Amino acid sequence: MKKKYAGIVFVLPHLLGVLLFLFLPFLDVVRRSFAQAAGGFAGLSNYGEVLHNEAFRLAAGNTIRFTAVCLPLLMLLSLLLALALYGIGSGEAALKNSLLIPMAIPAACVALLWQLLFDNHGMINGMLSAFGVAPVSWMSTDASFYVLVGSYLWKNAGYVTVLWVAALDGIPGEVYEAARMDGAGKMASLFFITLPCIRPAAFTIGVISFLNTFKVFREAYLVAGSYPQERIYLISHLFNNWFLSLSVDKMAAGAVLLSVVTGAAVYALQRAWEE
Repeated sequence: MKKKYAGIVFVLPHLLGVLLFLFLPFLDVVRRSFAQAAGGFAGLSNYGEVLHNEAFRLAAGNTIRFTAVCLPLLMLLSLLLALALYGIGSGEAALKNSLLIPMAIPAACVALLWQLLFDNHGMINGMLSAFGVAPVSWMSTDASFYVLVGSYLWKNAGYVTVLWVAALDGIPGEVYEAARMDGAGKMASLFFITLPCIRPAAFTIGVISFLNTFKVFREAYLVAGSYPQERIYLISHLFNNWFLSLSVDKMAAGAVLLSVVTGAAVYALQRAWEE
């Protein structure tokens, strides 16, 4: 009897914490999305106002574009790094630890690095001027989008690489030995052993990387403020501005819409992965 309920007792504190600090507050957000800011039932008017809001459309479009560019690049780049690092021997642990350094750097320090590199009088423009090239206003032109993409890749590539290496470590070495005895080369082993074996882990890594795209807001906010260049005005900026203006009704409706779209995207990815 004790063994039967041991697992339930073990996870019960975590389940209670999720219920108390995540599920119940989210239900309150859903309730507020159907209410006016001053009180009273609003029906679907908050959702209509959000969907017709120009700032919401801009932020949603930028967020989708940012995710569509960053996610494939991050998955491919980190997988290539993991394949290069896998099985290199005693130095693997030190290299993996060094790859995690960008994740440990505080957002304020990353923002300072951005300013040092990409300011109008920063290091990159200084080098361009030395070669007779006109300085680029990185954070006030369309180039800001690529700066944001580069920051996301730099900060997350090492962490995702470590996850890929962990997945590669789970492949039995005997499988590769049997393949070599059958005459399989490196490319054949990659496409017919490595990639199929790490396919289940790829879904989890993809979801984690997708959720991390929303965390890039911190650096963008510290560098460019609440209203950055138009191409890097993301959903997080919009929610922050609604919070500062106490637009609780719009913020609640937008949060519910974002949760539904994010959940649907993860579910669709899972179904596609299972096929």
